[in-house]
Amino acid sequence: MPLSSFPTAVLFALATAGTVLAWDGVDSSTGGSIEIGKGTLVRPGRTIEIYDYSGGGYRDVDVQSIRRYGNSVEVDVYDSDSGQTRTLDREAN
Repeated sequence: MPLSSFPTAVLFALATAGTVLAWDGVDSSTGGSIEIGKGTLVRPGRTIEIYDYSGGGYRDVDVQSIRRYGNSVEVDVYDSDSGQTRTLDREAN
């Protein structure tokens, strides 16, 4: 990599470090498939949009916590429409 493009590469890496790319996961309590859209910043305290394949539509949920276990990620969210806390699981590729 040419030295002149190094600062650009570092800035890009820092800007995208907290961004979760589109990923498919599973609601651990129902076994239903969910998707978090590309470019969605998943952080505790943020409201994100997920697509719930079991429910057949988009839902806004509040991120409560994120845990990593090896290649897996668990995201605990609160669904204010249902009044339930859900755990979304994802296996990394």
